[in-house]
Amino acid sequence: MRRLLSVLALAGLALAGVPGASHAQEDAPPPAAKPAAAGATPAKVLFGAVKQPASGLAPRAIGFYSRGCLAGGEALPVTGPTWQAMRLSRNRNWGHPDLIAFLERLAAQAPKVGWSGLLVGDMAQPRGGPMATGHASHQIGLDADIWLTPMPRKVFTAKEREDVSATMIVRPDRLDVDAQVWTPAHVAIIRAAAQDDRVERVLVNAAIKKALCRDARGDRSWLQKVRPYWGHDYHMHVRISCPAGSPDCRPQDAVVPGDGCDKLDWWFSDGVLHPKPPKVPPKPAPPVTLADLPPSCTAVLKAQ
Repeated sequence: MRRLLSVLALAGLALAGVPGASHAQEDAPPPAAKPAAAGATPAKVLFGAVKQPASGLAPRAIGFYSRGCLAGGEALPVTGPTWQAMRLSRNRNWGHPDLIAFLERLAAQAPKVGWSGLLVGDMAQPRGGPMATGHASHQIGLDADIWLTPMPRKVFTAKEREDVSATMIVRPDRLDVDAQVWTPAHVAIIRAAAQDDRVERVLVNAAIKKALCRDARGDRSWLQKVRPYWGHDYHMHVRISCPAGSPDCRPQDAVVPGDGCDKLDWWFSDGVLHPKPPKVPPKPAPPVTLADLPPSCTAVLKAQ
């Protein structure tokens, strides 16, 4: 912690019309409260350096999914009866207790719908916050990546959890799912996640959403929560709603009415599948600093 405090001192101790536009807002952070100080240490460095949650803090999701932090985080046990956590070296198997409860609940339900168990990828860091790689969101302990690969009967070794790859679900031309991989069990496990009352969003590749729209039978209301988003070829990104006792948690806008199955064409247009590079490369955004996060995140980061 002494090392962390010295780092903090150096940091400054001192869609309505276009479908893509609405989906781009799924992980869009709110505007920063004030400009980042020049040369300030990026928040992803500060939060990535912390290996354990703060002791003595009540569980709270603070801020927005892509601009915040986590107090009172808990670790998902790396192996359960019907789940296994993957990529343990990243130390991202942390979440708000409500997220842990959801994952254990979905894992218990999985075999009942024909899915052997969950392989869980990234959740959050011990105290949430921005990550050095891979995600704009996953910052407040309410997001989890669940591989679209059923859990095998064996328990993976630590090395296998690093080396085994998730299954590619999307066809090489990006227009549909791979028929050799896609099964009714994929529909069933995504449906089970979306039907949970605590789930706010399920983000998947547009080709997966297309297949769900084609294959879903009976009640289709759950499809409203399943949103197409870039990437997500190998997994579903499940996001739960703000928990009780987290007054600083900022919820997302409500999902739009309808199942969304009539709004997929844009995702398969040539400009989206094969975008041309901009004539003038955009300037990279400045890194998010501690000053850009909710004020409570400073206390979370400094806590013992």
